[in-house]
Amino acid sequence: MDQEAARTVRESLDLAFHMSNILDTGLDRHTLSVLIALCDKGLNPEALAALVKELPKELPAPPPPALP
Repeated sequence: MDQEAARTVRESLDLAFHMSNILDTGLDRHTLSVLIALCDKGLNPEALAALVKELPKELPAPPPPALP
């Protein structure tokens, strides 16, 4: 990807993230980029949105590592 294309992608993600924050979606930048990539691959955006709504808002913290 050339520098201009990379800059355009970054600016588009920044704009989408800004709109996401205004709408108070609770999505972080990485999650939003994954969702956009899935839509770009042809996944149905409405079905994807329904799935995201069903996911827990916070995943439980992983258990601490076992001590030797």
